[in-house]
Amino acid sequence: MNTNHPTPGRDELLARFLPGLSTRTMRQVAEEARLDGESLNDLVARYEIDFAWHVLAADRTRDAVLTVMELRLGQPVDDAQRADVREVLQAASAAVSTELLMSFDNDVPAQLARLLCEGFDRQSAQVAQAA
Repeated sequence: MNTNHPTPGRDELLARFLPGLSTRTMRQVAEEARLDGESLNDLVARYEIDFAWHVLAADRTRDAVLTVMELRLGQPVDDAQRADVREVLQAASAAVSTELLMSFDNDVPAQLARLLCEGFDRQSAQVAQAA
């Protein structure tokens, strides 16, 4: 992560992104497993649950965000946008509690792509106004 030149509006973006993450504690996952009558192992395997910091930092998550962004933008993402995605996911991974769990089957790609694309749109509008 480039701490000298952070993604413009990153703190605001993280403040909007982090509360929307669907995470659970181990206790919540265990209670859900008991209610469903299955073992923790079965529940973890079925929902592909791992530590939230790991899910957010995974290449799989980054690639999914980039795919959704390309669909939203109607064009391939550029290197700067790729770097923004990587930086935000790394910052989010560092910000979540180490105790939280998360499923790989989540809405992170759609949620983060929407927030980033909104930011890109604002930046484009500001550049256009300045010109």
